Amino acid sequence: MSLHRFAIGQSVHFKNRQSDTTGGVYRITATLPERDNSPQYRIRNDGERHERVTTENTLVLVDAPPVATGLS
Repeated sequence: MSLHRFAIGQSVHFKNRQSDTTGGVYRITATLPERDNSPQYRIRNDGERHERVTTENTLVLVDAPPVATGLS
């Protein structure tokens, strides 16, 4: 059993090879059991009314913006 690489609330890019219209930034809303030895996730894009289910190999973590430290 594999561990989930992404956590609920993280932002990810969804790489869908079947459609160019589904790309973009999604948020992990739930972790699901494995399918074909790959952890699954429920993801949501704020521009859509529905959630999607996908495997981990179609997701890439969105880089977090740099944190300001207040030091110059």
